[in-house]
Amino acid sequence: MAERISVEMTLNGRRLRADTTSRTTLADFLREECGLTATHIGCEQGVCGACTVSMDGATVLSCLVLAVQADGAEIRTAEGLGGGSPLAEALHAEHGIQCGYCTPGILMRGTELLGEQAAPSEQEIRSGLCGNLCRCTGYATIVKAVARASSAGPASPPAQDETGAPRRREDEHLLAGRGEFVNDVSPPGTLHAAFLRSAVASGRIARVEAGAARALDGVVAVFTADDLNQHAGSMVPTPLLGTDEPPLRPLAGDRVHYAGEPLALVVARDRYVADDALELIEVEIEPQPPILEPETAVDDTAGLVYPEAGSNLCQELASPVRPKLRRALEDSPHVVRVTSRQQRQTNAPLEPRGVVASYDPDTGELVASMSTQNPHEAKLAISRVTGVAAERVRVTARDVGGSFGLKVWTGRDELTVALAARVLGRTLKWIETRQENLTASGHARMDIGAATFALDQDGHFLGTYLDHLEDTGAYPTGVVGKAGPFVGMMFTGPYRVPLHAFRFRSVRTNTCPRGAYRGPWAFATVAREQMVDEVARAVGLDPLELRRRNMLTADELPYTMPTRLVLDHVTPAETLEQVARWLDHPGLRRRQRTLLEEEGRLIGIGLAMGLEPSSIGTMEPIDRDTARLRVEQDGTVTAFLATGAGGQGVETTMAQVVAAELDLDLGDVRVVQGDTGATPYGRGTGASGTAVITGSACRAAAAELLVTAKQLASELLDVPAGRVESRRGVLVDRLNPGVALSWAQLAKAATAQETAEGLGAAPGVLEAFGHYKAPMMTWSNACHGCVVEVDRDLGRVRIERYVVAEDCGKIINAKVVEGQIAGGVLQGIGGALSEEVRYDAQGRPLTLGLAEYVLPTATEAPPIDFLHIETPSPTPGGHKGMGQGGAAGALACVFNAVADALALVGARVDRTPLDPERILTALAEARSGSPRPAARPPSPS
Repeated sequence: MAERISVEMTLNGRRLRADTTSRTTLADFLREECGLTATHIGCEQGVCGACTVSMDGATVLSCLVLAVQADGAEIRTAEGLGGGSPLAEALHAEHGIQCGYCTPGILMRGTELLGEQAAPSEQEIRSGLCGNLCRCTGYATIVKAVARASSAGPASPPAQDETGAPRRREDEHLLAGRGEFVNDVSPPGTLHAAFLRSAVASGRIARVEAGAARALDGVVAVFTADDLNQHAGSMVPTPLLGTDEPPLRPLAGDRVHYAGEPLALVVARDRYVADDALELIEVEIEPQPPILEPETAVDDTAGLVYPEAGSNLCQELASPVRPKLRRALEDSPHVVRVTSRQQRQTNAPLEPRGVVASYDPDTGELVASMSTQNPHEAKLAISRVTGVAAERVRVTARDVGGSFGLKVWTGRDELTVALAARVLGRTLKWIETRQENLTASGHARMDIGAATFALDQDGHFLGTYLDHLEDTGAYPTGVVGKAGPFVGMMFTGPYRVPLHAFRFRSVRTNTCPRGAYRGPWAFATVAREQMVDEVARAVGLDPLELRRRNMLTADELPYTMPTRLVLDHVTPAETLEQVARWLDHPGLRRRQRTLLEEEGRLIGIGLAMGLEPSSIGTMEPIDRDTARLRVEQDGTVTAFLATGAGGQGVETTMAQVVAAELDLDLGDVRVVQGDTGATPYGRGTGASGTAVITGSACRAAAAELLVTAKQLASELLDVPAGRVESRRGVLVDRLNPGVALSWAQLAKAATAQETAEGLGAAPGVLEAFGHYKAPMMTWSNACHGCVVEVDRDLGRVRIERYVVAEDCGKIINAKVVEGQIAGGVLQGIGGALSEEVRYDAQGRPLTLGLAEYVLPTATEAPPIDFLHIETPSPTPGGHKGMGQGGAAGALACVFNAVADALALVGARVDRTPLDPERILTALAEARSGSPRPAARPPSPS
């Protein structure tokens, strides 16, 4: 056991004396020894700022400071600020919080910044916060909050903002440092787990020797494939049950298929001992040449990721190229062939994955606290892999620090830890490191598209063909394994395209498994919109004009795409014109020419149209949901939902829906989510489905509750049920409003009933269930526009202006909607300019931390203007999903703006990210007179 060292410090105003070790970080000391869990860990490198605390009056990154270095110091954490500081209140007022994982660090740094400068400018605020990453908000509302706090904004923000949107009710406990993320859960007797992962991308496992690790003091168990795999049931997520895929096991046994694949699991008394034990495990792997490039993998029969599969092809689907389309693609006045290549990315939520799993051999019950968007799917997955009956498995997810699709389907690692807990009969905790998150959690994007566009003499589309190749990594996860073909099906988007065909292929490579990331279908938007700009330049039209000539208009709806998808209740032409007016497109073109001619500056204009297919009715099992509403004895209503909190404002928006349906004050509705022991089975949170699917289930439950309540009230009031109405918290006789009962009186009357007949699902309880199944498709749409300047000497891109015109149907809460758009836009900007996961030639990851995976900071994030159109969908609330489209639209929009600027000097780009190296290379090629030619894919055969 490591030697214990005594330290003394003043912690949040109180003297503290405690023992620690010489290698314990200040972050771990505060969390584990002092119980101050608002100090979050997100990178272990001092990059993300989530662990920011104050030490002797200056903020420090506590993951880089040892606890012994704080001996004699004065330390203050977010808990020491309390929840009522001016900055905390301003963040609440400005909707400056989503998942809340970064919030304590921003509170600490923002408070320090306000102490340094009484009235900082916007640029000074952005620069001051550039060391604190936020993956959710887009930063603009955080910057506004700091400015608001600096000007002594209202001490008690009103319940609603200037738009009438209620403040997020999720914020209070997060601002006070009382969030409960998975790493904050540590029951007594918790053991810590750590994975040994392969450093080799492909090879045969010759030996895994764990004897020395097992002998280390503090190690409880070391599992290898021989020890654990025999106990495992199916690890396949629900949507992929029954598919023909190579079997997935907890730990690699005979072969490794990617660098980062788990080889062994260590269980020890603490994380430090577990890490020491990993160093003692001896591994011999006979390496083989890895398959890394999807273009070569698709036809490679010698090098196979899974030799037993006989091919690297994972999935293939093609629609026929009919003679009329073939003639158009060969003989039209304009035939333009273009390519688009999207890089490998990852979700990179600030809170990594994690699980605390506890199995009680006496009761046979398994309880798991997780960072998950989908608690009920996690429950089913854990039941399958452990063999514990589903009714004896409980999953909780209190606060989730971002996900963006990563945490919808329960990962291999979480299931392995749950299985180990079952085998040991103990409580095990595993918290993913940032390196694990970037190399083994799930990758996304990595798509290659080659398309042919046929146009008539006037620039009208006659037909298109898309050849789409997707890198699925070592194996697909969740519904992402079914999403690829959808890219080809919706490729024509909001344009009038009479003929279209596509081929889709996904291939396995020796890389991290592919998972969902904020729109698995996003490549349809990204590739199409990049290509439309390239086509416009090829035929001599402005990209705006080409879009205008081909955009669907209201009088053409409903419109059946060539792939038989039906598009309706959308406004693409309207959003396009909104953005063009906001940008003053003609004026921008004049300014662009003037600055080029007079100063040599490169200004670019970007546009991108987006269609978001939300609440997809064929995407089982997340195409449906159930809500349970219960009237409490005090007259308040509790909504029990299967959702998981990940920053989307579900507690606020779903409470708004229920309150509106029952005509209650918002404060009289409470939402319970993230607990399979309390909530009905449902879809979780994701795939832009909460407003439409969960909201409709809430409406259905409210309608059922009103029927029951009116019947009970009619009996108690002795009036016909048809005359009973709900009005502002009471049930009244509409012909004699003085005859009324409160919801509290109804609940007590229900309790007094001897039977539950007609009163709900449980005796004496006034409650109701509501169910909803999504229709085939609920479309939302948007147009993105931006202006950028490209530095010709440094290759850097500065975004001057950004606007989004969005039609997401009937809006529940405008600030929540804008927050989701802004967060998606910044992730799209990161995808366009900086974010990329890289491997070397041997398949070894080069992107090991947030120093290499470059997320946008507050200095790169532009202010965003929002324009709204509300075209109701044909769903119960008229809503549409909109959580994913921002990322796809922004990536294409920024790419197009940069490409537009580069085209001024004859430079060309066809892939992301557009980092300085790629931009400078394109400019150099243009100066040399040999710009990279457009790829010329063959016509479909």
